[in-house]
Amino acid sequence: MFCRPGCHSSWKMHLFRGMVNDLRQRAPYYLSDWTDAWNYRVVPATVYMYFANILPALAFSLDMITKTGMQYGVNEVLLASVLGAVVFSIAACQPLVIVGVTGPITVFNYTVYDIMAPTGTNYLSFMCWIGLWSLVFHWILAITNSCNWLRYVTRFPCDIFGFYVAFIYLQKGIQVLERLGDDEPFYLSIVVALLVFVVAYTCGELGRSSLFKHPVRVFLKDYGTPLTVVFFTGFVHIGKLRGIPLESLPTSTAFLPTAARGWFIRFWEIRTADIFLAVPFAILLTILFWFDHNVSSLIAQGTEFPLKKPAGFHWDLFLLGLTTGVGGLLGLPFPNGLIPQAPFHTESLCVTEVVADTDESGESKGHYEARATHVVEQRVSNLAQGLLTLGTMSGPLLAVLHLIPQGVLAGLFFIMGVQALEANGITAKLVFLARDVALTPGGHPLKQIERRLAIWLFVAIELVGFGATFAITQTVAAVGFPVFILALIPVRALLLPRWLTPQELAVLDAPTASPFTMESVGGQHDASASNVSDAPEGDEAGRKGPLLPSEGGLFRSSNEASTAVRSAKRRSGGELAELAELGGGSESAARRRGGAVDKGDGESVVEMQQRASRRGQASRPSESR
Repeated sequence: MFCRPGCHSSWKMHLFRGMVNDLRQRAPYYLSDWTDAWNYRVVPATVYMYFANILPALAFSLDMITKTGMQYGVNEVLLASVLGAVVFSIAACQPLVIVGVTGPITVFNYTVYDIMAPTGTNYLSFMCWIGLWSLVFHWILAITNSCNWLRYVTRFPCDIFGFYVAFIYLQKGIQVLERLGDDEPFYLSIVVALLVFVVAYTCGELGRSSLFKHPVRVFLKDYGTPLTVVFFTGFVHIGKLRGIPLESLPTSTAFLPTAARGWFIRFWEIRTADIFLAVPFAILLTILFWFDHNVSSLIAQGTEFPLKKPAGFHWDLFLLGLTTGVGGLLGLPFPNGLIPQAPFHTESLCVTEVVADTDESGESKGHYEARATHVVEQRVSNLAQGLLTLGTMSGPLLAVLHLIPQGVLAGLFFIMGVQALEANGITAKLVFLARDVALTPGGHPLKQIERRLAIWLFVAIELVGFGATFAITQTVAAVGFPVFILALIPVRALLLPRWLTPQELAVLDAPTASPFTMESVGGQHDASASNVSDAPEGDEAGRKGPLLPSEGGLFRSSNEASTAVRSAKRRSGGELAELAELGGGSESAARRRGGAVDKGDGESVVEMQQRASRRGQASRPSESR
């Protein structure tokens, strides 16, 4: 749909333009996406993501085996992860995003089963039609540049959704233990689950501490969780524990579906009425995936990660539609972006340096922080973990998986849930509100807010949003929870500015990703609320990168926040949208492509804007570095 000439560009619909621009901006980096993988960080990142992806997926498969009448099992979940990893690592504009089976799609799958099983409809054929319809809807959204709405997505809806996903993990861990009966097996499973959680969490904390030498800390951080799983899988077979029968993970024949069927779904063997009944379910699935995958991608490209290569949301949404349709045809649970695995992947690829906290005289205060210098942006780690997952479907490895006690899987749910909560902005604000005011550092960003009531109001709204989302998923109406999640975006954009001042929102909320990342969707809508410094590459802060761990813009200094406000005023979201639609990029993109502004190697920002002017689009002179 096109508006009349002279209408504002944000109301125009340039079909395919977002996808074309994504490919045009990312294509120059495709070769380096493979050659840059020659880095040690790729090895531990691959191993870490293999276990971080496969172990929760196995736990989710246990949930779906129980609640979908064994329509989905271990092999289906593994193959869905392989499908997502191969497609997105090879063809996506953002290959760092880990794609697999999530908690929300698990809820969606067994809720559809509960609704359709009493009708006698073939469940997998019905799910196939949901996937095919959803493919169409995904492609329509990608073609019409719907990802430009991500400009309105801040940490507010992302934190609520991340909080929800974290509690889904914790809930699933409890549900796994609930199904294990009573007496000795039950109590041993509880003990094993808690031990897995404690040991894995301790390894993560030691990896971020100042104890031991750096190689030891890195080893504990990268391999602590998988080694914990291996140890406690064998631990239950030691001594008198060997005689206690524990429920283990059910598996099937290598490379074959769990149920007695072929891999290709006979989707035509279904009533015509059911084909069209699948449409509303497909709409809900599309809403869920549009939000879930894009939020996963945004968080994986968060402001705390010093990324250099451009994003591409429109094209990746198109690929997500493809994997959803193929997943339906193969009878797989639909894969999409994973939280918290996607940001964990980016963090595992960060190359860091240890920075000492010094006083005015240059003497160390005894405090050290890990600062990310750059991220190893490449495609190999995602592809490799997907191929390892494919190998897991072989007979010998399935036999090994069958040895994993369900109590160990419950412990994995607990550690994933707690880690996701720790990194969540809601948790950070709750901790601030619970602290003794007298013992809170004077430089804490939230102390810039004069009205403490404003913090309570913001957190209360976030918790109400989380509570409503979590509550609806506990009912038969759970299939409709994606609509509720999507409604969080207009709540933030339209309602919160009525109750909180711009200054308060600038501290309480922030853009999820940096202005550089958001150029793919036309820039940030409310740039004045950004706490992200837009320093040039030559700037000291820009060169060294942010501190890890970080909570986006929450723990930035006030100087950085004011710098962001000043830089944001120079370019409006509409101007960024026009530049993004023209495919010309922006000043920041030009700097990251090798400094064309200064060096003259390629088209400069001024030349791009002149070209935009010749096309009849308004643009402003480029900003001097």
